[in-house]
Amino acid sequence: MQHETVQEYYGETLQGSSDLQTNACCTPDAIPDYLKKILGKIHDEVLSRYYGCGLVAPEALEGLKVLDLGSGSGRDVYALSALVGEDGFVTGVDMTDAQLDVARAHMDYHAEAFGYAKPNTAFVKGTIEDLGALGFEDNSFDLIVSNCVINLALDKEAVLSEAYRILKPGGEMYFSDVYADRRVPGSLREDPVLYGECLSGALYRNDFIALSKKVGFGDPRMVDTRVLTVENPQIEAKLGNIGFTSETWRLFKLNNLDANPEDYGQAVIYNGGLEHMAQVFVLDEDKQFEAGKCVPVCGNTARTLGQSRFAQYFDFIGTFCRHYGAFEPGAKTDAPRTQAATEPAAGGSCC
Repeated sequence: MQHETVQEYYGETLQGSSDLQTNACCTPDAIPDYLKKILGKIHDEVLSRYYGCGLVAPEALEGLKVLDLGSGSGRDVYALSALVGEDGFVTGVDMTDAQLDVARAHMDYHAEAFGYAKPNTAFVKGTIEDLGALGFEDNSFDLIVSNCVINLALDKEAVLSEAYRILKPGGEMYFSDVYADRRVPGSLREDPVLYGECLSGALYRNDFIALSKKVGFGDPRMVDTRVLTVENPQIEAKLGNIGFTSETWRLFKLNNLDANPEDYGQAVIYNGGLEHMAQVFVLDEDKQFEAGKCVPVCGNTARTLGQSRFAQYFDFIGTFCRHYGAFEPGAKTDAPRTQAATEPAAGGSCC
């Protein structure tokens, strides 16, 4: 498979979402009302050329510098531009001229729609495997998003490695993509329709987790998952028994992570303050924090919250001075409420 094949599929073969032959890139209905209102302001042409998996929009985006990998017609870039505010900035990277032409044509339209004096967006042509060639420097972005695109990349490890390089310390990669329940045979990866439909380029989930850890993302966290149904007999016949899921993951650039969940007697309290998660903060599919409740956490979760943009919304109890063994979910912390660490998750030792 070559970049040119993917460019042709998304630039010429597909003219709109209705041309897709499977539901791998179809948007589920469960988009929050506040995001639906933003999407209602997106230009019709941009929406019609969108092929992603929902909308990748985590919390606490005000003022952030964001990069969208494989931005296509610009739908997510423009939605995120509303969420980061006039002081934030969102850059989209795509390699398909036809998609970039649509995105760039509506920059002023969206700035006006969101009440900005000038656009807070930019679109750059290039491949997501080589962001250095586009001039993106080390430690330069707060957040990287991607929407059903990484499966189309020819070198997934390069994509993840470059993302890690350009993220600021504590920054996050938050993205949706398609994954397979086994390694996809090489013969299927050469089929332009299977590849363009986000299927035969999908990583086996365990390989994705291993690659993420290899490049530096030591604690990958799944946010949600849904089973994909191809609903195309010809394509189903080619795929055989391979199963696919659409999943949202978050990868943080953090220091001093443990290889496994470890118990240091720590806990956190979510203080609320996030507009759309005022009562419960959802970190991933397994970890939710009710406002005001003291919750025991492993060292990696303490570091994730403490080193990221979410630190301001939490109180942290305990330090890394003493290790109690493997962290067991539901364990009780022995750290009293007054032992809140000044720098709760920055280092690996206090001794």
